[in-house]
Amino acid sequence: MAALVLVLAPLSAPAWGTDKPAVELSASQAGTGGSITVSGSGWRPRTLLMILICGRSVPSRGVIGGTNSCANADGKAVTTDTQGAFRRQLPVAEPPVPCPCVVHVATVTGAKADVDAIFQVAGHPVEPLPAEPATGRLAVLADTRLDGTSGLLTWFGAPPARTLVFTVGNVGSSPVKDPVFRVGTAHGVFAPQWDEQQWHGTVAPGHKARIELPVELPAGAHGDYTVSLEYGGKLLAEQPWGVGRPWGVTLFWILLCLVVPAAVFRIGMAVVDRVRPRGTARHTAGRRTLRLPQFTLRKPGPDVSSPAPATSGTSALPWFTPDTGPGTAVNGRLSAPQQNSPTTPTKGNT
Repeated sequence: MAALVLVLAPLSAPAWGTDKPAVELSASQAGTGGSITVSGSGWRPRTLLMILICGRSVPSRGVIGGTNSCANADGKAVTTDTQGAFRRQLPVAEPPVPCPCVVHVATVTGAKADVDAIFQVAGHPVEPLPAEPATGRLAVLADTRLDGTSGLLTWFGAPPARTLVFTVGNVGSSPVKDPVFRVGTAHGVFAPQWDEQQWHGTVAPGHKARIELPVELPAGAHGDYTVSLEYGGKLLAEQPWGVGRPWGVTLFWILLCLVVPAAVFRIGMAVVDRVRPRGTARHTAGRRTLRLPQFTLRKPGPDVSSPAPATSGTSALPWFTPDTGPGTAVNGRLSAPQQNSPTTPTKGNT
């Protein structure tokens, strides 16, 4: 078995095609305490990856037992560059299970992708892999698509919903009955949120079936999403989904900000109109009514403080009083005749 691993070690080139993620190792074998250089290309740009040495694994079957078969404490993380490439030093450590071993590279965020490259840990025990059970295996045969459209309620923030439609074929040796698929939705670079859905039916060996699974996003979701389909721990298909912004919610809040202040203003004006004293300006039926103070015109009476007007046609100045002779009427009354004072000389006596 060890000789077989050494023969296959030089073939540790990319596990997938040139248009898919690939991994290369600087050495196919190393002992504990050493290190190797792991290089990759064809990955998504700016993606966080985890590099592990795992036992009981081959590229055709993946890591049996998951990360429990890997040396997790000595793993390394790396982020791809803008071209989707990376280069990282990895210390050699013994996994918790026997070899055959691989260097396992998998994405941490975003769409799931992983690649295994054959690697031999010198001095680590090697045991044959457990026999693969004779079960059915499903593979996607036709392009995956999302059916459905967004309605009026979605425009107001209702959860967007679609139907994931795909065709699978059974490439195994036994029928697959009521398979359970995992449907994941990822927003941007975040990890998918998985939901298990069971399809009721049987796919015989060599046959195919058309499957429809519902997909729903949270209320108010918008932006670029990715719908992933997984079965038996393997990624079968991915489908992008662009969700429009719920502009109805924005319109609702704009109207709410306009209507509520207007209503409060009208209520306040109505209260002010009721508690305002009478005789002041007030608003009625949308127009302003000005109530002026009332004036009463009265006929003026005689003023005792001022002298009565003269009856003659000539009005006298207030500071000038003409000489009046005996019997002359002054202010309506006859004046008494003036007599010369005995001490005042007269013109005839001088």
